[in-house]
Amino acid sequence: MNPANSLESIYFINFPEDVKLSEHALQIDPSVPLPVQKKEKDDPDNFNPKDISPEQILSGILTVLAYDKNNKNADYYRKIIKQARPNILKELTEAAILKTKNEEWDLAEEIFLAVKGIDPEDKRIYLNLALFFDQKADSYRKLSLYDDADAYDDSALRYYTDAMNSEPEIPEAFFNAGFFYLKQNNFAEAKGCFENYLALTADLTDEEMGDDGLYRKERAQELINKINERNLDQSQFNQAYKLIASGEEEKGLEVIRKFIENNPAVWNAWFLLGWGLRRLERFQEAKMAFEKAKECEGDDENADTLNELAICQMETGDFEGAVNSLNDALSMDVDNVKVVSNLGEVYLRMGKKDEARKYFKTALELDPNDKIARFELDRLGEE
Repeated sequence: MNPANSLESIYFINFPEDVKLSEHALQIDPSVPLPVQKKEKDDPDNFNPKDISPEQILSGILTVLAYDKNNKNADYYRKIIKQARPNILKELTEAAILKTKNEEWDLAEEIFLAVKGIDPEDKRIYLNLALFFDQKADSYRKLSLYDDADAYDDSALRYYTDAMNSEPEIPEAFFNAGFFYLKQNNFAEAKGCFENYLALTADLTDEEMGDDGLYRKERAQELINKINERNLDQSQFNQAYKLIASGEEEKGLEVIRKFIENNPAVWNAWFLLGWGLRRLERFQEAKMAFEKAKECEGDDENADTLNELAICQMETGDFEGAVNSLNDALSMDVDNVKVVSNLGEVYLRMGKKDEARKYFKTALELDPNDKIARFELDRLGEE
């Protein structure tokens, strides 16, 4: 959201002391202007205060707290809204989480920022924002909007860092940040986060942890063990990933091959090798790397490996193999848009337009913003 545009949607008005914002008796300071959310055709120079609803004022306050953190009257506005709506933080947080689940990103972000503005000292709000941007990045990456996804990853990392630096500590911040780093292939940082989570919860009883907490402890230890067993916290692995992701594939391939020399049974390394080769369109070599990844322990249920393998099979003319790989991937992740769309692409190359059309339509049902499926359907013509 654009803060400047959002702040343009409000104007400030001095109200008399007897303005009623809720069923609670509130003392309004007539010398301090209150922000009012505009209605269509509002004229701030010609208005009747009685025509302005309490909701407009409260909405205006939320906009200021979300986007104008240096406003000189922010503390006063916080006091007003907390008195008017004592449960406002709980209500807004639940609403923002629901909007996030529905991928209503702009509205969810605005609500989360308002929550942060109401109580900027509560670092758990920072964790919620980190999780929000983390999920938003995942969604945009699925749409192949990589630059946007990277930007949201940067925002997520900033909020994860703030949450992990909080006093008192928030154990869940380290647990969730660990998964964020796993997705970045930064296994050393992920391991450190999981270790910090276990250290912070070590003295808690099972009753204090609850079922969710006990699951998190078990999961954190499991992931630490896997990272240790595969030597994934070595700097070589993260260095190779960063080089390949930044477009320096040849340098990254050289580094990951050195890693594989000492760790030949690590599927993640073979996957990274295949990914780099596939980006260079060396499909036959990439295909061999992904097949090697499949043979390694731990990659027997990885839809991403099968999807990448299928792309290489398709590019080398093995259409039947590609279909088999994609169907196997789909059995593991039935709603994977990339897999469904790639099935459409394989059938299109095989000349089976009806089958292709079916999968592209399914891809659009799963994600109406899938540009590739939309483009191919337009070319085929929707019958």
